Amino acid sequence: MSLKNLPQRLELGMGGVAARFHRHPFLALAIAALLTGLGVFGARHLTLNADLVSLLPRSFESVQDIDKLRQRFGGMGYVVVVGQGAAPEQLQQFAEDLAPRLAALPDVRFVDYKRASGFFADRALYYLEPEDLKAVETRIDDRIHYELLARNPLFVQLDDEPAPPLDFTDIQQKYGGSAQSRLSGKGETYYLDRENRVIVLLVKPKGTSADLGYAKQVVTKVDAFLKAQDLSKYGPGFSTAITGTYKKKVDQQKEITGDLARASTIASVLLLLYLCFHFRSALAVLFTLVPVGAALAWTYGFVGVAYGQVNLLTGFLGAILGGLGVEHGIHLYGRYTALRTEGILAEDATREAFQHTGFSALISAMVAALTFLSLAISEFKAFREFGVIAAVGMVVAVAAYVLILPALLGLAARAGWKPRGGRGHEGANSEIARWLPRLYRPVTLVMGLLVLGLGVAAAKVRFNYDFSALDDVSLESVKLDKKVDPILGYSQTPVIVLTDTPKQEREVVARLQERKRQQGKDSAIDFVAALEDLVPQGQQEKQQILQRIRAQLQKVDPATLDPAARRSYEQALRSTGAEPFTRADIPASVRRQFEGSGGEASGFVLVFARVSLSDGAGVQKFAHEVRGLELSDGSRISAAGEAFVLADILHMVTSEAPAVLLAALLSVLLAMWLTMGRLQTALFCLMPTLLSILALVGLMALLDMPFNYLNIVVIPVLIGTTVDAGVHLVSRLTEEDTGDFPAVYGETGRAIVGGLLTSAVGFGALILAHHPGLNSVGELAILGFAVNLLIILLGFPAFLLLMQRRKKGLARVVPMEHCPRDVKHAGDEGLAEGEG
Repeated sequence: MSLKNLPQRLELGMGGVAARFHRHPFLALAIAALLTGLGVFGARHLTLNADLVSLLPRSFESVQDIDKLRQRFGGMGYVVVVGQGAAPEQLQQFAEDLAPRLAALPDVRFVDYKRASGFFADRALYYLEPEDLKAVETRIDDRIHYELLARNPLFVQLDDEPAPPLDFTDIQQKYGGSAQSRLSGKGETYYLDRENRVIVLLVKPKGTSADLGYAKQVVTKVDAFLKAQDLSKYGPGFSTAITGTYKKKVDQQKEITGDLARASTIASVLLLLYLCFHFRSALAVLFTLVPVGAALAWTYGFVGVAYGQVNLLTGFLGAILGGLGVEHGIHLYGRYTALRTEGILAEDATREAFQHTGFSALISAMVAALTFLSLAISEFKAFREFGVIAAVGMVVAVAAYVLILPALLGLAARAGWKPRGGRGHEGANSEIARWLPRLYRPVTLVMGLLVLGLGVAAAKVRFNYDFSALDDVSLESVKLDKKVDPILGYSQTPVIVLTDTPKQEREVVARLQERKRQQGKDSAIDFVAALEDLVPQGQQEKQQILQRIRAQLQKVDPATLDPAARRSYEQALRSTGAEPFTRADIPASVRRQFEGSGGEASGFVLVFARVSLSDGAGVQKFAHEVRGLELSDGSRISAAGEAFVLADILHMVTSEAPAVLLAALLSVLLAMWLTMGRLQTALFCLMPTLLSILALVGLMALLDMPFNYLNIVVIPVLIGTTVDAGVHLVSRLTEEDTGDFPAVYGETGRAIVGGLLTSAVGFGALILAHHPGLNSVGELAILGFAVNLLIILLGFPAFLLLMQRRKKGLARVVPMEHCPRDVKHAGDEGLAEGEG
């Protein structure tokens, strides 16, 4: 069989299969029921996974590192218990009362609620370099000398020069950014905000927040524990709340699941309402929706077997595919009713409808499927799985209509049902159809200038790197979490560098601190901490200096000091009397932050970011500054954290976008070239889609509607779902005589409007999603369909009329002898008389 005859053979084959199912409806419906049952069975355990880490390939360094991190260190972040609305003393008592009891819960490793400020303050001098300690010793010697002179009755002070101070804060400030200084806080023992009357308890679970089932379990247990307590003793206005990494992930998962249910419901209702308006027949609505429902079951059965779960994007494909699939039903049922009202028998009308209109639907689905498959080249799982599932869904939808719709029509025909006639060919666009042939020149000029202007503006479109813009900041846990980091004084979720020895810990800290110094104010690193680094080196040498300093301090008479100097003097006595210490002496509240899930207290360097971890550009800079460490022994060190996963996602999406877009355009162009037989014809039919995309991007720039890592997927989707409108319009307007423009345009235009509206319904439902990222997908898709509708109904027909007048027939521009029958009959997918 030659490729040249393949389209005609497929046409005949589709018509023959549809006629057979029309004759044997029970067999067809039994097959459909079996496939639907298998689909439901395959999809029965489908779950939604909104974890961004799961969207990167396992081959990515950031994913492998975070897997190692979870195995060695355990879960990142905390379940944060917040007490608020009481006096500071009551808040402190609340923390003291509940911390031990929270720590006793089965899923909790420990509870951190106090800083080890006293421990580090008393040993602060051990963290000074020997030369700075000697500077302290010199100052004390100067003060002793001054005191001795002041006691001499023969000493006369000739000026007002004050006594040498016993304040060493200027030297300590040199070490103010060090880990022990940051972890010890600024004098407040508890994680307490006195002004806003808020206290924080950090509950560390044993498992990871990536396991959403576990995260929900531990959050539920903590919440139940708090609700069971008598909190009235902490004051009438006292209340508790939960936030932190685990709580935010549970809330975000719940929100996305709710958005999924809401979007699917709204899309179904909108489709139902539109079909009722379109057909004015309950039976016609049933004929259209049953195949779509079966197709969705088959598609999600495939998803269950192939992937086992849906992600942030693919979870909403049901609503999207429903809208795209219904378009086939509109065209097929419309063509069938048109043939029946002409007196053609039911089986012959079914054969004819599926032979021509059905084959056009198949070509349209294949073109869209190829476009969706262009997303499969992406390493970003959200895009790749979206592309594969959407491609399967598009083809499956046509198969469902071929199997089920003829059977339903066959049963209806046996019962004596006949579609009613009605409203003729006068479509919703008839007014435009009457005046457009008279005003096509100014319309072409205006639309051309408009598209040209938007094309110029398209260069100014921006990409939004801010991840927080894609999170629902209205969630109580998210709003509350923003108040926690300022109380702690640092981020709850540092990046962790995995090391193998204490020596490596020290070297990593030194290397990163050096990078931080080199970057200066531009550094994205806040501070670096490691348990080994919290134990200063050379303590024996420093102790000898401290003992000399202490001996000198004891010569000072405290009675001669003012209150501030006396406090400094007493602190200096404590600091100089401190004994050398080891890792085991560091308070548990600090030491536990560096312990792995198995209790090992080594191998972890915590790197705290100065930038917000929701700022994508800042995260990429932070990742660049922390990654790529090569130690003196030649080993490369891994840095792990969700921040690096976000950085990789942004880099991947922005770098892959041109290749994905090019693949989408080439796949559509190739499919149209093969089916239409001529490259010039394919390019001509692709023109409205290309102009629509260009105008859309320009409009985004003018409206300050940026791309983000989710909504950028809309561009290839629009290419695949809008291109058939240009084919239908070119086919009908070149097929009919020039004088029939109003009738042809009115019928075909109304069909195009219906197809675009149903395609937009699934995306339109996302506008009501609370998740800003999904909302942005819906907004951009709706705007894209609206722009395409304007161009396909006004700009492109006016341009066709202009070409027709200037070249005396579009056949010279788009020779129809090169178009196969499916394209020539594509216009038959327009509204049937009275029904379509």
